[in-house]
Amino acid sequence: MTDSPGVRTRRQAAATAEQVPEKPKMNGHANGSVHPRSSTMRPETSENIFLFYPNIIGYSRIVLALASLYYMPLHPRTCSLLYSVSCLLDALDGYAARYFHQSTQFGAVLDMVTDRCTTACLLVFLSSAFPRWAILFQGLISLDLASHYIHMYATLSMGGAGQSHKKVDESRSKLLHLYYTNKIVLFVFCAFNEVFFIALYLLSFSSPMLSPSLLPTDKTPGSSAQPGNPSHPASTLFATPGSAWAMELARANKMDSFWPWVIAGVSFPVMAAKQFLNVVQLLKASKWLAEGDRAARAEQGLPKKK
Repeated sequence: MTDSPGVRTRRQAAATAEQVPEKPKMNGHANGSVHPRSSTMRPETSENIFLFYPNIIGYSRIVLALASLYYMPLHPRTCSLLYSVSCLLDALDGYAARYFHQSTQFGAVLDMVTDRCTTACLLVFLSSAFPRWAILFQGLISLDLASHYIHMYATLSMGGAGQSHKKVDESRSKLLHLYYTNKIVLFVFCAFNEVFFIALYLLSFSSPMLSPSLLPTDKTPGSSAQPGNPSHPASTLFATPGSAWAMELARANKMDSFWPWVIAGVSFPVMAAKQFLNVVQLLKASKWLAEGDRAARAEQGLPKKK
């Protein structure tokens, strides 16, 4: 029995379909467009930003800074060592971020907040150690916090969410551009700024010129209210004169003021220049924000003509 033409046609169509190779399926939509996630891309991994190496260094800076604050009232040598190591790690976390390709917005903010808080805490102690100059230290704290906050806010609001506060266009300020883009200049200014305040801290324990309470008097021991005054005999401050704190006070009373004076004199010009940069940063950031406000008001048709 012979097949009808319709049957042969269906069989030929089926045979032809078996010979035509099936086109590979594409990850995409029905129109054939390829989805960005193709099979050749690596699977997405979830990274823990908080455990990046530079951020871990940042946490260690905080621990060292807290330890230095604990020893600050009575242990000048221990405090200075811990505080200095915490500041030096500020350069290491930036290097680690570049080396491991782990630069993050969280790390940048953590670094800045740590810097501002540690410096502010040291200046607060200096305000209590040198009451006559307290208003000066309070002004330095306010200038440091205000200039960096406004600069960071202006960068994020005017430059975009992904803009780094260290990317300052040369057209806005050549000084700030040099300060933030040249790593040597940035390190020297930050380091000498902290060194100057550390030298003042050491002078509060060793220089009668700055701390008159260090001069021997005929008054009853312990009459001065200055905290951490190394001139007090240990027996008047502690029930056990042989305790670690009492011994540290005795050693602090013998601290020579020569080297702290030298360090303060060498680092003072750089510290003063750093404060000038803070003023420039504050003014430039304020001007940038004002430019944005004028542009926004112009888009809204303000001020409206009467």
